[in-house]
Amino acid sequence: MLRHVAVVSQSKKIKSADVAAAAAAIQKQVSRDFAPIWEIQATVSYFETLKNVPLGSWPVIIKDDIHEPGAAGVHLDDNKQPYALVQAEDFWQLAASHETLEMLADPSGNRLMTGSSPKKGQGQVQFLVEVCDPCEANAFAYHVNGILVSDFFTPHYFDPAPAAGTRYSFSGAIARPLQVLKGGYLSWFDPVSKHWFQETLFGTKPAIKDLGAMRIEETIRGTFDRRRGAPPWHGRKAPIADPSALASQQASDAIAELWEISIAGLA
Repeated sequence: MLRHVAVVSQSKKIKSADVAAAAAAIQKQVSRDFAPIWEIQATVSYFETLKNVPLGSWPVIIKDDIHEPGAAGVHLDDNKQPYALVQAEDFWQLAASHETLEMLADPSGNRLMTGSSPKKGQGQVQFLVEVCDPCEANAFAYHVNGILVSDFFTPHYFDPAPAAGTRYSFSGAIARPLQVLKGGYLSWFDPVSKHWFQETLFGTKPAIKDLGAMRIEETIRGTFDRRRGAPPWHGRKAPIADPSALASQQASDAIAELWEISIAGLA
């Protein structure tokens, strides 16, 4: 089933052309990188306003103030359809990519995968499927059309043991099952204790925290999004002249010039 994501900006800080370029980059990421691995087909399109968004699309809305740092995660509307909010700040394209991929992998915000717990003494647990969170830091992101997009883990991330030649994240930064990279986290439910747990790597060493018997609100993922701190890129300045972005823009300028010459020749 083909899914449809609509990227809409309500920000006064970001140019519509930049939002359209980000949507095109995320579309390429989804079609080229994400879809073959997760077997999920989707379109990602830019629309000027929410009123322009076709019925059946899932919006990613960029706002100047979402009252949470970075991104507010995926929510469900009154009809239980997903949407996401992104803060208009540096690395907003990365945040939009992150939210798009997680919405496509788990539209309901409640998807769980079974596997062996990283915590000693625990057996089989249920992991919350947040495909970008263990590798969400901008250090592990990559460029599409000169725009920074989020890395994401593959279904092999939940394998019971590592295997040579297996890809655990698209960029290859994750080297083994259930690995959490610096700035990332992983959440799971232990059915024996009925507690939720979370492994983080926000300092120099991984840490596992017992979150207790949490009260789940709208969705499991939404509950965790409201509890988490700011994402690793929040408050940081993006490079003013990113080499990949400059090279991509130069190529686009050159092609545009060739098109103009060709069109002029038809006159």
